[in-house]
Amino acid sequence: MTRLKIRQDNCQLDFLSLGALIHRLDPGRIPFRKARSFNIHVSGGEYNVAANLADCFGLKTGIATAMVDYGIGELVQTRVREMGVKPFYKWFEHDGARGPNIATVYSDLGYGVRPPVVFYNRANEAGALLKPDDFNWEAIFADGVRWFHSGGIYAALSATTSELIIEAMQAAKRNGAVTSFDLNYRGKLWESMGGLTQAQATFKRIIENVDVLIGNEEDLQMGLGIKGPEVEKKSKLGTEVFFEMIGDVNKAFPNIKMVGTTLREVQSANRHQWGAVLWYDGGRYISPTCELDVLDRIGGGDGFAAGLIYGMLSDREPEEAVRLGWAHGALLTTFPGDTTMAKLPEVEAFAKGGSARVQR
Repeated sequence: MTRLKIRQDNCQLDFLSLGALIHRLDPGRIPFRKARSFNIHVSGGEYNVAANLADCFGLKTGIATAMVDYGIGELVQTRVREMGVKPFYKWFEHDGARGPNIATVYSDLGYGVRPPVVFYNRANEAGALLKPDDFNWEAIFADGVRWFHSGGIYAALSATTSELIIEAMQAAKRNGAVTSFDLNYRGKLWESMGGLTQAQATFKRIIENVDVLIGNEEDLQMGLGIKGPEVEKKSKLGTEVFFEMIGDVNKAFPNIKMVGTTLREVQSANRHQWGAVLWYDGGRYISPTCELDVLDRIGGGDGFAAGLIYGMLSDREPEEAVRLGWAHGALLTTFPGDTTMAKLPEVEAFAKGGSARVQR
């Protein structure tokens, strides 16, 4: 077994991600077909981790992504600045009618027995137009990056985005950064990209360049073709099957040094059982389980990833790192939107067994 080699020197960035920025329209508890107003959240599976690490955990983070020169692009840029993330933009001009666009995600919150519903408009999305050679990776990594991250949502956007991820991962490895990838298998996004067969072929090529994998049992089964149980017919809080599957992951991809994921049992749209699990250097680490009263579930997994990565970058023990991820992901579901509003002392207190008693 081998442990992660995390740079401890003074780097320009602690963390850099590659992915697409989107804006999410959120009508709250109202289904979209009846909505008259909505909130706007700036998000992106890969961006969220960078935003969380900067805003809550105080790290120096960046995002390599596409940007469009129109009003929605200006809105997104403002939110990125507010979260303290350094952007590396590839610019696209908007033609005033058809794009390229910043993608739109529509997602209500659901309530009780009514689940949240998510659908997309990713037509002519600028992020999907990105391709190898659009970024000067050697220049970006020249002043040091400790950790590089991307994910399966971005890989699913086009044939060129997965090639760009591989190019960036290889540059990150050459320059001494730890590399991580969130499988985030989304069947809806892969339907127009060749379906499950293409998803697995793409993920396997990417994973060859990855040190840290984030993904649950379903992601491992669907994204990598790792055999496992029928995930709908077992408790989502069980850990033994997950650890058994890691053996197969390690055989197929011996370069993988760490695998982590959240455990979520959905009782209703706003009542979840929540846990997390980590495999690292042969060790097995399991968080406590807590009951969540969920305000907005979108982004909880990215919240976990941020806390876990912060724990590793700050040289915490693996058990503490997984608890930080578990705690931050839990807190993130109590805020509206996809990115954090938590403070580090709150995360650390909950990770140590804190409660929701009033603070006076």
